[in-house]
Amino acid sequence: MGSEQLPEIKEGALFVADSHYPHHGDAFLLLLKKLESGDLVAPQLFLMGDNFDLLFGYNDYIRTFSSEAIALLQRLSQRIEIHYFEGNHDFLLKEIFTNIKIYPRASQPRFFRLGKQRVGLSHGDRYGQGFGYELYCKVIRNRYLLTLLRPFGKWIINDRMAKLKRKSICRPMKHFEQRVEQIVSFYDDAELIVEGHYHQSRVIGNYISLPSLACQKEVAVARDGMIYFVALENLRIP
Repeated sequence: MGSEQLPEIKEGALFVADSHYPHHGDAFLLLLKKLESGDLVAPQLFLMGDNFDLLFGYNDYIRTFSSEAIALLQRLSQRIEIHYFEGNHDFLLKEIFTNIKIYPRASQPRFFRLGKQRVGLSHGDRYGQGFGYELYCKVIRNRYLLTLLRPFGKWIINDRMAKLKRKSICRPMKHFEQRVEQIVSFYDDAELIVEGHYHQSRVIGNYISLPSLACQKEVAVARDGMIYFVALENLRIP
């Protein structure tokens, strides 16, 4: 498919990855509030996964931990074009966000156009993860299993949320360049690759590892056919 047929990443589009709300700060909530109030304006919002530390569909209890952010996103989706690339912490989201374009892990990467560039977008945990991780991803995304476990859901969720709250998520990855080389080999005809997941906030060749909002307190913005990292405190769009 030629780049001219792809959906467009618009000037001023905002990319937000790995906020891990609510356990790792309120930056995500603050960002959503600024978008709702008009203090911040963006034609598109690309949520690149793991913006919630744990959120999934077919369970009402898990929503209580992030109810304010969920409500804000639901309202924003009525007037802003929002693309949500599900991560390993937030999945089965179509059941929650009916007006947001949701991309499950199995349908990533998705390709967009930025200027004349063909851009591959993904949360970032799609390739090179190993059999065990692939099996885990299939199990946790099984809506029927989640329904079956619902009577035990509150205990399981409380235990998981307590562990996630204590988890250290901000550190540089060793040998990240080798990981990037492996990932890039899976992208056909992509002139630019944009992923989250790794919390690295780095550009390696044509690969962009998005900053984690939780760790670097940065987002990314599309400007003049390029993608720039911007500290949340300095963010001005347009």
